[in-house]
Amino acid sequence: MSMSELGKVDREFFDSHIYPRLGADRDDVRLGPQHGVDFAVIDVGDRTVVTATDPVFVMPSLGFERAAWFAFHVLMSDVAVSGIQPTHLSIDLNLPPEITDEEFEQVWKTFDAEATELGVNVVTGHTGRYAGCTYPMVGGGTVLGVGDPADLVRPDGARPGDRVLVTKGPAIEATGLLSIQFEELMRHDLAADEIAAATDRFDDMSPVRDALTAAAAGPVTAMHDATECGVFGGLYEMARAGGVHLDVETDSIPVQPGVEAACEFFDIDPWIAISEGTLLLTVAPEGVDSVLAALDDEGIPAAEAGVVSEGSGVTVDGEEINHPERDPFWATFEEYMGKLEDET
Repeated sequence: MSMSELGKVDREFFDSHIYPRLGADRDDVRLGPQHGVDFAVIDVGDRTVVTATDPVFVMPSLGFERAAWFAFHVLMSDVAVSGIQPTHLSIDLNLPPEITDEEFEQVWKTFDAEATELGVNVVTGHTGRYAGCTYPMVGGGTVLGVGDPADLVRPDGARPGDRVLVTKGPAIEATGLLSIQFEELMRHDLAADEIAAATDRFDDMSPVRDALTAAAAGPVTAMHDATECGVFGGLYEMARAGGVHLDVETDSIPVQPGVEAACEFFDIDPWIAISEGTLLLTVAPEGVDSVLAALDDEGIPAAEAGVVSEGSGVTVDGEEINHPERDPFWATFEEYMGKLEDET
């Protein structure tokens, strides 16, 4: 097996090269690493510690305040989908030489403000400028959530009879990032209101509030953030984690303004494109109304889109689907960076 040229490694590479080599076995690890699973769980006394690690993703073209907001929420999201509030952050910033003190100050002020609002303490880290480091991947962060084991929503918790809910819909991140980065190129083909709707999707690119709101509202059995490979990839990973089958109808899933126009412009399938901010969840039937009501109270679009049954895999609109394996976002981003350079 060979590693993917761009983006996260696939399941085959993970199972062949990473999963067999995880160091010492420990009895306190309740949930260890699995491909497509967002977080790990460690038991510490009578408390549960949820932990997840991700790159620090900073795109200067967004403006450093907005870029830092997104970078922070990417780090928080994988712990939030456990139903446990993120509480602690360890962060490593390997910064490119060209970042100025003023730009770094804006990044860190934003991190501090978001962490304060969410109740997260930065407990340790490392910061420096280094040759060879470049945007957007400028380090990594590990988030912890310390909470009551009873509040934990396991990624493998979906059970037959549960309902499938989806917030916000497909291609939120792909639409928001590509539209902001390549707005000038989009003006050749799209109307101003279509572009504005697409760039507005940036504000939807955090599932943290979605996850914590849903977990508090009703009996949520599993949650997953639709990141690489989008909604279809996330549904497949959720079904595989729970050992269940998901039957979903796309007509029931909300599609936000600007998504269809942007995905058509960039020639990407919205259902398999990265969608940070979209939450996939399974909910016991008696909790569906309360979860949807709570999300609506927070202004988060959401809908019931399917049902969990015995078996395996995912059926979408009556047809079985496979995991997409490759997210179109990364190649599209690289392609349009070349087009932007040619135009300027």
